[in-house]
Amino acid sequence: MRAKHMELSGWGRSRVATVDAWRPERMPDAMAVLGAGHPGGLIAYAGGRSYGDAPLNDGGSVLMTGRLDRILAADWEAGEVVCEPGVTFGDLMRVALAHGFVVPVTPGTGFATIGGGVANDVHGKNHDRHGSFGDHVRWIDLALADGEVRRISPDSDPDLFAATIGGIGLTGIMVAVCIGLRRVKSNAVRLYERRARDLEHFLTLQESARDAATYSVGWIDATARGRELGRGILETAEESRATAEVPPGPRRRMPLEMPGFALNRMTVGLFNTMYYNRVPAEGRERHARLGQFLYPLDSIEDWNRLYGKRGFYQFQCVLPDAGAPAGLRRLMEEISAAGTGSFLAVLKSLGGAGRGHLSFPMRGYTLALDFPAKPGVQDLMRRLEHLTLDFGGRIYLAKDATMSAESFAAMYPKLDAFRDVLERVDPKGRLVSDMARRLRIRGTGA
Repeated sequence: MRAKHMELSGWGRSRVATVDAWRPERMPDAMAVLGAGHPGGLIAYAGGRSYGDAPLNDGGSVLMTGRLDRILAADWEAGEVVCEPGVTFGDLMRVALAHGFVVPVTPGTGFATIGGGVANDVHGKNHDRHGSFGDHVRWIDLALADGEVRRISPDSDPDLFAATIGGIGLTGIMVAVCIGLRRVKSNAVRLYERRARDLEHFLTLQESARDAATYSVGWIDATARGRELGRGILETAEESRATAEVPPGPRRRMPLEMPGFALNRMTVGLFNTMYYNRVPAEGRERHARLGQFLYPLDSIEDWNRLYGKRGFYQFQCVLPDAGAPAGLRRLMEEISAAGTGSFLAVLKSLGGAGRGHLSFPMRGYTLALDFPAKPGVQDLMRRLEHLTLDFGGRIYLAKDATMSAESFAAMYPKLDAFRDVLERVDPKGRLVSDMARRLRIRGTGA
């Protein structure tokens, strides 16, 4: 097997790396790649759905795990599955649903892989109720940088397990992951949509949903100002007893790169007004396929081309409950004044901390939205970064491409514990990424 010299990017396409890419077909081939010498280091590149530079390694090597996509074992009585890291959430969800189960936590795209889900400790629309993905991982077979394979769990090497959950691939290459599933009655949900007239109203609705709803997520108008600042639509959903018989619709592809001028305050503002008004003032209720609700953008392939060749940045932060109302208002004011936010803005609540040393969630509210890569946007990202710090929050590594090392260290209080694990299992720093270097995750020199 030979490496292919190529350019790779994250989903946001704002960060590009020239790498030697290895694409093994079977796990023994992956172990052979891991054991070979890589002067520029090595990192796993899974489904390519991390937005920034977490899976990139400019000048070094990447291990592409997308073809390591086999379900190795399943217990459909106990609701437990063991799979390779390249299995996607969408494929595992389809298999699980056929047996009356779901993957208990899933990110907003079914194209993300299980390995990426572990490495970023992903969360979904049900975090208040079911936590992060890492909360449902029972054990991991992990190949360390020196080739040793260990089975780790919360009971067996808990520090290494905590470093691997949310550890952005720096502790080793996943060989197999064991996941506990959740039983469901059908493949559908009852979906409720309500308008929120402003940020205060939105947070009131969201707070009530935390205790009552299985799933909740909000779209928020990032262009609104004044009395309408923070207006949006809150969606809540409950599992349905009725099966959705209608098959999923056809996938559409973004046919071309959108020109940079297409997304501006006027066009995005017009779209947001139309989107807000699509839900009647009194709200509405409908029956939806679970996949349609969980993965709304998966029906449009290559939707990241919407932002043009320069790509885009996504900003996602979480603010703790106490500071969220004031902090979100300051963030929304900054974003609205800049006039560069997209229509893909999401606000939802999170229920608590994850298992990992670098897990993103805390109990509070998370705001996520995209910014086309235009002049001045990185300055805006820095202002949002500082506001996040001011209100006691943190930025999500799976989406990040611009955060400073100083802010990262301040936002993640368990960083020293994570560094201790890396020093123990990979003292030579063989596993490395552009993000690890930018954020100096191994310390000042790395």
